Amino acid sequence: MKPKVFISFAVGIALSGIALYFAFRNVPFQDLMAYLASIRYIWVLPAGLLVLASFALRTLRWQIILESVHRVGFWHAFHPLMIGFMVNCILPGRVGEMVRPVILQKQDKVPFSSGLATVAAERFFDMTLLMGLFAGVMALVEIDPDLSIPFGAYRLNRETLVIVNTQMIKIMAALLVGVILISVGKTRSMITRLIWNLPRLLSPVGGNVVAKVREKVSRPWVRFVENLASGFSMVRHPGQIFRCVLLSFLIWFLLALSMVVFAMGCPGVELSFFELTAVMIIVCFFIALPSAPGFWGLWEAGGVFAMTLFGVAKNEAAGFTLANHAIQMVPVILVGLVSAAITGVNIWEVVRGRRAGISRENEKTVNSVLPKSAS
Repeated sequence: MKPKVFISFAVGIALSGIALYFAFRNVPFQDLMAYLASIRYIWVLPAGLLVLASFALRTLRWQIILESVHRVGFWHAFHPLMIGFMVNCILPGRVGEMVRPVILQKQDKVPFSSGLATVAAERFFDMTLLMGLFAGVMALVEIDPDLSIPFGAYRLNRETLVIVNTQMIKIMAALLVGVILISVGKTRSMITRLIWNLPRLLSPVGGNVVAKVREKVSRPWVRFVENLASGFSMVRHPGQIFRCVLLSFLIWFLLALSMVVFAMGCPGVELSFFELTAVMIIVCFFIALPSAPGFWGLWEAGGVFAMTLFGVAKNEAAGFTLANHAIQMVPVILVGLVSAAITGVNIWEVVRGRRAGISRENEKTVNSVLPKSAS
Protein backbone atom coordinates (compact mmCIF):
# COMPACT_ATOMS: atom_id res chain seq x y z
CA MET A 1 0.00 0.00 0.00
CA LYS A 2 1.40 3.38 -1.01
CA PRO A 3 2.14 5.90 1.79
CA LYS A 4 -0.54 8.38 0.63
CA VAL A 5 -3.18 5.65 0.44
CA PHE A 6 -2.14 4.28 3.82
CA ILE A 7 -2.30 7.72 5.46
CA SER A 8 -5.71 8.43 3.90
CA PHE A 9 -7.00 5.04 5.04
CA ALA A 10 -5.59 5.47 8.55
CA VAL A 11 -7.07 8.95 8.96
CA GLY A 12 -10.44 7.70 7.70
CA ILE A 13 -10.44 4.74 10.07
CA ALA A 14 -9.48 7.00 13.01
CA LEU A 15 -12.22 9.54 12.28
CA SER A 16 -14.79 6.79 11.78
CA GLY A 17 -13.76 5.14 15.05
CA ILE A 18 -14.05 8.41 16.97
CA ALA A 19 -17.43 9.14 15.37
CA LEU A 20 -18.73 5.64 16.21
CA TYR A 21 -17.67 6.11 19.81
CA PHE A 22 -19.52 9.41 20.19
CA ALA A 23 -22.58 8.09 18.31
CA PHE A 24 -23.02 4.97 20.47
CA ARG A 25 -21.26 5.69 23.75
CA ASN A 26 -24.55 6.33 25.59
CA VAL A 27 -26.44 3.53 23.87
CA PRO A 28 -26.23 0.17 25.72
CA PHE A 29 -25.49 -2.67 23.31
CA GLN A 30 -28.43 -4.75 24.57
CA ASP A 31 -30.83 -1.84 24.04
CA LEU A 32 -29.49 -1.33 20.52
CA MET A 33 -29.97 -5.02 19.67
CA ALA A 34 -33.48 -4.97 21.18
CA TYR A 35 -34.42 -1.98 19.05
CA LEU A 36 -33.03 -3.53 15.87
CA ALA A 37 -35.10 -6.64 16.62
CA SER A 38 -38.25 -4.51 17.04
CA ILE A 39 -38.04 -2.99 13.54
CA ARG A 40 -40.67 -4.24 11.07
CA TYR A 41 -38.35 -5.20 8.22
CA ILE A 42 -41.20 -5.58 5.75
CA TRP A 43 -40.49 -1.91 4.91
CA VAL A 44 -36.93 -2.72 3.85
CA LEU A 45 -37.95 -3.88 0.35
CA PRO A 46 -39.79 -0.70 -0.74
CA ALA A 47 -37.12 1.48 0.88
CA GLY A 48 -34.36 -0.42 -0.94
CA LEU A 49 -36.22 -0.19 -4.26
CA LEU A 50 -36.48 3.59 -3.86
CA VAL A 51 -32.71 3.72 -3.32
CA LEU A 52 -32.12 1.75 -6.52
CA ALA A 53 -34.61 3.96 -8.39
CA SER A 54 -32.50 6.97 -7.40
CA PHE A 55 -29.51 5.32 -9.07
CA ALA A 56 -31.53 4.80 -12.25
CA LEU A 57 -32.13 8.57 -12.25
CA ARG A 58 -28.41 9.14 -11.63
CA THR A 59 -27.76 7.09 -14.76
CA LEU A 60 -30.13 9.26 -16.81
CA ARG A 61 -28.42 12.40 -15.53
CA TRP A 62 -25.00 11.01 -16.39
CA GLN A 63 -26.22 10.19 -19.90
CA ILE A 64 -27.32 13.82 -20.38
CA ILE A 65 -23.92 15.14 -19.28
CA LEU A 66 -22.17 12.66 -21.58
CA GLU A 67 -24.31 13.50 -24.64
CA SER A 68 -21.94 16.04 -26.17
CA VAL A 69 -18.97 13.64 -25.92
CA HIS A 70 -20.47 10.26 -26.69
CA ARG A 71 -23.99 8.85 -26.66
CA VAL A 72 -24.00 6.03 -24.15
CA GLY A 73 -26.89 3.59 -23.74
CA PHE A 74 -28.66 3.30 -20.39
CA TRP A 75 -27.11 -0.01 -19.37
CA HIS A 76 -23.65 1.03 -20.61
CA ALA A 77 -23.90 3.97 -18.21
CA PHE A 78 -25.74 2.13 -15.42
CA HIS A 79 -23.19 -0.65 -14.92
CA PRO A 80 -20.10 1.62 -14.56
CA LEU A 81 -22.06 3.91 -12.23
CA MET A 82 -23.14 1.07 -9.94
CA ILE A 83 -19.65 -0.46 -9.95
CA GLY A 84 -18.19 2.94 -9.04
CA PHE A 85 -20.58 3.46 -6.14
CA MET A 86 -20.04 -0.12 -4.99
CA VAL A 87 -16.27 0.48 -4.91
CA ASN A 88 -16.87 3.62 -2.81
CA CYS A 89 -18.73 1.42 -0.32
CA ILE A 90 -15.91 -1.11 0.12
CA LEU A 91 -12.67 0.80 -0.52
CA PRO A 92 -11.27 4.01 1.03
CA GLY A 93 -10.58 7.31 -0.68
CA ARG A 94 -13.70 7.37 -2.92
CA VAL A 95 -11.75 5.63 -5.66
CA GLY A 96 -15.05 4.68 -7.28
CA GLU A 97 -15.18 8.16 -8.79
CA MET A 98 -12.09 7.21 -10.83
CA VAL A 99 -13.33 3.71 -11.60
CA ARG A 100 -16.36 4.92 -13.56
CA PRO A 101 -14.43 6.77 -16.31
CA VAL A 102 -11.93 3.90 -16.54
CA ILE A 103 -14.73 1.42 -17.30
CA LEU A 104 -16.39 3.87 -19.69
CA GLN A 105 -13.10 4.28 -21.51
CA LYS A 106 -12.62 0.54 -21.85
CA GLN A 107 -16.17 -0.26 -22.97
CA ASP A 108 -17.28 2.81 -24.97
CA LYS A 109 -13.97 4.44 -25.91
CA VAL A 110 -14.91 7.63 -24.02
CA PRO A 111 -11.67 9.53 -23.22
CA PHE A 112 -10.76 9.14 -19.56
CA SER A 113 -10.46 12.88 -18.98
CA SER A 114 -13.94 13.45 -20.45
CA GLY A 115 -15.45 10.72 -18.28
CA LEU A 116 -13.76 12.13 -15.19
CA ALA A 117 -15.04 15.62 -16.06
CA THR A 118 -18.62 14.34 -16.18
CA VAL A 119 -18.21 12.86 -12.68
CA ALA A 120 -16.99 16.25 -11.43
CA ALA A 121 -20.03 17.93 -13.00
CA GLU A 122 -22.33 15.38 -11.36
CA ARG A 123 -20.81 16.03 -7.98
CA PHE A 124 -21.29 19.77 -8.45
CA PHE A 125 -24.99 19.29 -9.18
CA ASP A 126 -25.33 17.14 -6.05
CA MET A 127 -23.40 19.57 -3.87
CA THR A 128 -25.26 22.70 -4.91
CA LEU A 129 -28.66 21.00 -4.69
CA LEU A 130 -27.92 19.66 -1.19
CA MET A 131 -26.90 23.12 -0.03
CA GLY A 132 -30.04 24.62 -1.52
CA LEU A 133 -32.22 21.91 0.04
CA PHE A 134 -30.56 22.42 3.40
CA ALA A 135 -31.35 26.14 3.31
CA GLY A 136 -34.96 25.43 2.35
CA VAL A 137 -35.53 22.62 4.84
CA MET A 138 -34.02 24.61 7.71
CA ALA A 139 -36.62 27.29 7.06
CA LEU A 140 -39.45 24.72 7.29
CA VAL A 141 -38.49 22.60 10.31
CA GLU A 142 -38.57 23.58 13.95
CA ILE A 143 -35.69 22.77 16.29
CA ASP A 144 -35.78 23.39 20.03
CA PRO A 145 -33.45 26.39 20.52
CA ASP A 146 -32.56 25.15 24.02
CA LEU A 147 -31.48 21.68 22.87
CA SER A 148 -27.71 21.12 22.99
CA ILE A 149 -25.97 17.83 22.26
CA PRO A 150 -22.40 17.12 23.41
CA PHE A 151 -20.10 15.75 20.71
CA GLY A 152 -16.59 15.43 22.08
CA ALA A 153 -15.37 18.90 23.03
CA TYR A 154 -18.17 20.57 21.03
CA ARG A 155 -21.81 21.42 21.65
CA LEU A 156 -24.05 20.77 18.64
CA ASN A 157 -27.33 22.69 18.63
CA ARG A 158 -29.72 24.71 16.50
CA GLU A 159 -27.27 27.61 16.40
CA THR A 160 -24.62 25.28 14.98
CA LEU A 161 -26.92 24.35 12.09
CA VAL A 162 -27.85 27.98 11.45
CA ILE A 163 -24.15 28.85 11.21
CA VAL A 164 -23.50 25.85 8.93
CA ASN A 165 -26.50 26.83 6.80
CA THR A 166 -25.22 30.39 6.39
CA GLN A 167 -21.74 29.21 5.49
CA MET A 168 -23.13 26.66 3.02
CA ILE A 169 -25.08 29.36 1.19
CA LYS A 170 -21.90 31.45 0.95
CA ILE A 171 -19.94 28.45 -0.32
CA MET A 172 -22.66 27.66 -2.88
CA ALA A 173 -22.58 31.23 -4.15
CA ALA A 174 -18.78 31.12 -4.36
CA LEU A 175 -18.92 27.79 -6.23
CA LEU A 176 -21.39 29.18 -8.76
CA VAL A 177 -19.17 32.19 -9.37
CA GLY A 178 -16.14 29.89 -9.65
CA VAL A 179 -17.87 27.65 -12.21
CA ILE A 180 -18.83 30.68 -14.28
CA LEU A 181 -15.24 31.97 -14.18
CA ILE A 182 -13.62 28.68 -15.17
CA SER A 183 -16.21 28.13 -17.91
CA VAL A 184 -14.89 31.21 -19.74
CA GLY A 185 -11.68 30.41 -21.62
CA LYS A 186 -9.82 33.64 -20.84
CA THR A 187 -10.54 33.68 -17.12
CA ARG A 188 -9.82 29.94 -16.85
CA SER A 189 -6.44 30.50 -18.53
CA MET A 190 -5.67 33.27 -16.04
CA ILE A 191 -6.65 31.03 -13.11
CA THR A 192 -4.52 28.09 -14.27
CA ARG A 193 -1.50 30.32 -14.89
CA LEU A 194 -1.95 31.89 -11.46
CA ILE A 195 -2.06 28.45 -9.83
CA TRP A 196 1.05 27.41 -11.76
CA ASN A 197 3.02 30.57 -10.99
CA LEU A 198 2.19 30.89 -7.27
CA PRO A 199 5.06 28.56 -6.24
CA ARG A 200 7.47 31.19 -7.62
CA LEU A 201 6.93 32.94 -4.31
CA LEU A 202 9.14 30.15 -2.96
CA SER A 203 11.98 30.95 -5.38
CA PRO A 204 14.30 32.23 -2.63
CA VAL A 205 14.08 28.76 -1.10
CA GLY A 206 15.37 27.08 -4.23
CA GLY A 207 14.39 26.01 -7.72
CA ASN A 208 13.99 22.37 -6.71
CA VAL A 209 11.40 23.32 -4.10
CA VAL A 210 9.42 25.32 -6.67
CA ALA A 211 9.48 22.39 -9.09
CA LYS A 212 8.29 19.94 -6.41
CA VAL A 213 5.48 22.24 -5.25
CA ARG A 214 4.36 22.68 -8.84
CA GLU A 215 4.33 18.94 -9.42
CA LYS A 216 2.63 17.99 -6.14
CA VAL A 217 0.24 20.93 -5.68
CA SER A 218 -0.12 23.15 -8.75
CA ARG A 219 -0.47 20.40 -11.36
CA PRO A 220 -3.32 18.55 -9.53
CA TRP A 221 -5.18 21.83 -9.04
CA VAL A 222 -4.79 22.78 -12.70
CA ARG A 223 -6.07 19.31 -13.58
CA PHE A 224 -9.08 19.81 -11.30
CA VAL A 225 -9.93 23.18 -12.85
CA GLU A 226 -9.67 21.79 -16.39
CA ASN A 227 -11.75 18.71 -15.57
CA LEU A 228 -14.49 20.76 -13.92
CA ALA A 229 -14.56 23.22 -16.83
CA SER A 230 -14.64 20.36 -19.31
CA GLY A 231 -17.55 18.74 -17.44
CA PHE A 232 -19.64 21.89 -17.54
CA SER A 233 -18.75 22.66 -21.12
CA MET A 234 -20.61 19.44 -21.94
CA VAL A 235 -23.84 20.85 -20.50
CA ARG A 236 -24.17 23.67 -23.00
CA HIS A 237 -27.90 24.14 -23.40
CA PRO A 238 -30.46 25.47 -20.89
CA GLY A 239 -32.60 22.40 -21.57
CA GLN A 240 -29.77 20.07 -20.50
CA ILE A 241 -29.11 22.12 -17.37
CA PHE A 242 -32.82 22.09 -16.48
CA ARG A 243 -33.04 18.32 -16.93
CA CYS A 244 -29.91 17.77 -14.79
CA VAL A 245 -31.27 20.01 -12.02
CA LEU A 246 -34.68 18.30 -12.14
CA LEU A 247 -33.12 14.83 -12.03
CA SER A 248 -30.86 15.90 -9.17
CA PHE A 249 -33.91 17.03 -7.21
CA LEU A 250 -35.73 13.75 -7.92
CA ILE A 251 -32.67 11.71 -6.92
CA TRP A 252 -32.52 13.27 -3.48
CA PHE A 253 -36.31 13.24 -3.16
CA LEU A 254 -36.32 9.46 -3.64
CA LEU A 255 -33.50 9.00 -1.13
CA ALA A 256 -35.40 11.06 1.46
CA LEU A 257 -38.60 9.15 0.63
CA SER A 258 -36.79 5.85 1.21
CA MET A 259 -35.99 7.03 4.75
CA VAL A 260 -39.64 8.01 5.30
CA VAL A 261 -40.81 4.58 4.11
CA PHE A 262 -38.32 2.72 6.30
CA ALA A 263 -39.26 4.90 9.30
CA MET A 264 -42.80 3.49 9.04
CA GLY A 265 -41.45 0.24 10.46
CA CYS A 266 -39.25 1.83 13.13
CA PRO A 267 -40.76 2.40 16.60
CA GLY A 268 -40.18 5.87 18.06
CA VAL A 269 -39.28 7.50 14.73
CA GLU A 270 -42.18 9.80 13.95
CA LEU A 271 -40.52 12.51 11.90
CA SER A 272 -42.04 14.40 9.00
CA PHE A 273 -40.75 14.20 5.44
CA PHE A 274 -38.95 17.55 5.83
CA GLU A 275 -37.37 16.50 9.14
CA LEU A 276 -36.06 13.25 7.65
CA THR A 277 -34.83 15.21 4.63
CA ALA A 278 -32.87 17.41 7.05
CA VAL A 279 -31.47 14.25 8.69
CA MET A 280 -30.37 12.94 5.27
CA ILE A 281 -28.65 16.21 4.38
CA ILE A 282 -26.84 16.44 7.73
CA VAL A 283 -25.61 12.85 7.26
CA CYS A 284 -24.29 13.85 3.83
CA PHE A 285 -22.34 16.72 5.39
CA PHE A 286 -20.82 14.35 7.96
CA ILE A 287 -19.76 11.73 5.40
CA ALA A 288 -18.06 14.41 3.29
CA LEU A 289 -15.19 14.04 5.79
CA PRO A 290 -12.53 11.31 5.35
CA SER A 291 -13.93 8.06 6.69
CA ALA A 292 -13.64 4.30 6.63
CA PRO A 293 -14.98 2.47 3.55
CA GLY A 294 -18.76 2.70 3.47
CA PHE A 295 -18.72 5.85 5.63
CA TRP A 296 -19.28 3.79 8.79
CA GLY A 297 -19.08 5.90 11.91
CA LEU A 298 -19.54 9.35 10.42
CA TRP A 299 -22.90 8.29 8.93
CA GLU A 300 -24.09 7.10 12.35
CA ALA A 301 -22.74 10.18 14.13
CA GLY A 302 -24.54 12.50 11.70
CA GLY A 303 -27.78 10.55 11.88
CA VAL A 304 -27.86 10.31 15.67
CA PHE A 305 -27.06 14.01 16.04
CA ALA A 306 -29.71 15.08 13.51
CA MET A 307 -32.46 12.84 14.85
CA THR A 308 -31.75 13.85 18.44
CA LEU A 309 -32.22 17.48 17.37
CA PHE A 310 -35.76 16.54 16.31
CA GLY A 311 -36.60 14.88 19.62
CA VAL A 312 -35.91 11.21 18.81
CA ALA A 313 -34.49 9.27 21.77
CA LYS A 314 -30.87 8.26 21.36
CA ASN A 315 -31.55 4.50 21.36
CA GLU A 316 -34.12 4.84 18.57
CA ALA A 317 -31.93 7.31 16.65
CA ALA A 318 -28.92 4.99 16.82
CA GLY A 319 -30.91 1.91 15.79
CA PHE A 320 -32.70 3.65 12.92
CA THR A 321 -29.50 5.24 11.60
CA LEU A 322 -27.54 1.98 11.73
CA ALA A 323 -30.28 -0.01 9.98
CA ASN A 324 -30.95 2.71 7.39
CA HIS A 325 -27.23 2.90 6.62
CA ALA A 326 -27.28 -0.80 5.77
CA ILE A 327 -30.38 -0.33 3.58
CA GLN A 328 -28.63 2.45 1.66
CA MET A 329 -25.41 0.47 1.22
CA VAL A 330 -26.30 -3.20 0.76
CA PRO A 331 -28.44 -2.84 -2.42
CA VAL A 332 -25.72 -0.71 -4.01
CA ILE A 333 -23.03 -3.29 -3.22
CA LEU A 334 -25.14 -6.21 -4.47
CA VAL A 335 -26.17 -4.50 -7.71
CA GLY A 336 -22.59 -3.28 -8.22
CA LEU A 337 -21.31 -6.85 -7.93
CA VAL A 338 -23.98 -8.05 -10.40
CA SER A 339 -22.99 -5.25 -12.80
CA ALA A 340 -19.34 -6.29 -12.53
CA ALA A 341 -20.30 -9.89 -13.29
CA ILE A 342 -22.48 -8.91 -16.28
CA THR A 343 -19.84 -6.65 -17.81
CA GLY A 344 -16.92 -8.94 -16.96
CA VAL A 345 -15.11 -6.10 -15.21
CA ASN A 346 -12.28 -7.12 -12.89
CA ILE A 347 -12.72 -4.55 -10.13
CA TRP A 348 -9.22 -4.87 -8.72
CA GLU A 349 -7.59 -4.45 -12.13
CA VAL A 350 -9.72 -1.37 -12.81
CA VAL A 351 -8.81 0.15 -9.43
CA ARG A 352 -5.11 -0.44 -10.12
CA GLY A 353 -5.44 0.85 -13.67
CA ARG A 354 -7.16 4.13 -12.78
CA ARG A 355 -3.83 5.87 -12.11
CA ALA A 356 -2.53 4.88 -15.52
CA GLY A 357 -5.63 6.44 -17.06
CA ILE A 358 -5.01 9.65 -15.14
CA SER A 359 -1.35 9.84 -16.10
CA ARG A 360 -2.01 9.27 -19.82
CA GLU A 361 -5.06 11.41 -20.45
CA ASN A 362 -5.01 14.08 -17.78
CA GLU A 363 -1.36 15.00 -18.19
CA LYS A 364 -2.03 15.75 -21.87
CA THR A 365 -4.85 18.09 -20.82
CA VAL A 366 -2.78 19.80 -18.13
CA ASN A 367 0.28 20.24 -20.36
CA SER A 368 -1.85 21.76 -23.12
CA VAL A 369 -3.04 24.61 -20.91
CA LEU A 370 0.22 25.41 -19.13
CA PRO A 371 2.99 27.66 -20.46
CA LYS A 372 5.37 25.80 -22.75
CA SER A 373 8.22 26.19 -20.28
CA ALA A 374 6.07 24.61 -17.58
CA SER A 375 5.40 21.38 -19.43
